[in-house]
Amino acid sequence: MSDLFAEDLPPSSAPDAPREDAPLADRLRPSSLAEVIGQEHLTGPEGAIGRMVAAGRLSSMILWGPPGTGKTSIARLLADAVGMRFAAVSAVFSGVADLKKAFAEAEVAAKAGQRTLLFVDEIHRFNRAQQDGFLPFVERGTVTLVGATTENPSFALNAALLSRAQVLILHRLDAAALSVLLGRAEELEGPLPLTPEAREALVASADGDGRFLLNQAETLYAAKIPEPLNPAGLGKFLQRRVAVYDKDRDGHYNLISALHKSLRGSDPQAALYYMARMLTAGEEPLYVLRRLVRFASEDIGLADPQALTQCLAAKQAYEFLGSPEGEVAIVQACLYLATAPKSNAAYKAQKAAWKSAKETGSLAPPANILNAPTKLMKDIGYGTGYTYDHDTAEGFSGDDYWPEGMEPQTYYEPVERGFERQVIERIAYWNKLRAQRRG
Repeated sequence: MSDLFAEDLPPSSAPDAPREDAPLADRLRPSSLAEVIGQEHLTGPEGAIGRMVAAGRLSSMILWGPPGTGKTSIARLLADAVGMRFAAVSAVFSGVADLKKAFAEAEVAAKAGQRTLLFVDEIHRFNRAQQDGFLPFVERGTVTLVGATTENPSFALNAALLSRAQVLILHRLDAAALSVLLGRAEELEGPLPLTPEAREALVASADGDGRFLLNQAETLYAAKIPEPLNPAGLGKFLQRRVAVYDKDRDGHYNLISALHKSLRGSDPQAALYYMARMLTAGEEPLYVLRRLVRFASEDIGLADPQALTQCLAAKQAYEFLGSPEGEVAIVQACLYLATAPKSNAAYKAQKAAWKSAKETGSLAPPANILNAPTKLMKDIGYGTGYTYDHDTAEGFSGDDYWPEGMEPQTYYEPVERGFERQVIERIAYWNKLRAQRRG
């Protein structure tokens, strides 16, 4: 053991079951990985976690996902699933002394033949030097590290730590998963005092955060409301905007469809109206921003490459300013999209390329464009005949990059609008040179 972590401390105990008076979110924590909702791509039989559990041995990992998606629950259940000792620290509340204690206890447990899963919540909050402190204990197998973060690990964690752990991405909980979670709460506590429309509005207001949803439900249970609340009453009670979901007239999907089609139709006035309807009814601004970002690529694309930049800047501005000040940035993005030239060429190209890739996915690229880092690869023709485009007069070689046996395809067909006019000219110029080379 290193001098830095020299304390000889007894192993810690596994987490206790939640008390009866514990918050609802704690009482509803899943008791097995099979009960975890919304993350079946990881916990299912074919998922990374499912496979590790089936093998009976875990590797260190970083669980990356939004708040309230089950990172802590998965970590606790992993330890139980493979018979490991569970220890936890939080980067928000813990310092070097806590890490020393955790590693020392793990080494004592290891001598007794007990492996330790060390869960580190908010691991991105540890600085680079503290992150380096994990490395020798992970490398020696003293602990299996399971870190949880809401931040992009590529930027929040150092490369040395990332190289020793696989990053597993958790999805935000969709409406179906949140509804299942709310159903579990109602099985435990009884029906919520909400109309069906208000219940749907409550689910939507959580924006993928299961913990937030259960905390809101607990507030409703504690109030002992005599009559079911409608969406407007729910919004007033929780002092939080919730969207009104009248499916026959002004429903969530009808409004977002109207916004999308108004943007596509280049009507900034109608687009602004429908966006205002959504936001004033309580729709989550980040949901609207996600839809605007999607529109920028699907319906504008390279006709105006700044459209996507405008949307991402609006998201950053909103997150920086919050409501209501940041909402004007969403308005600006909406108006930019409505008045931008339109093209769905990128969207159509994606669909066509994906279809083609699925049909021809076993074809190898031509040997001339393959790298040849070894003598054997050079001997069998890798890289032979490749022309470095920058060495040509026009900076264009005209080489054939398609797999042998596959005819060149045209997926992307730009339109005569906006910046794509210039793209058409460039492609035509390259096609002309390509024909000359092969003529």
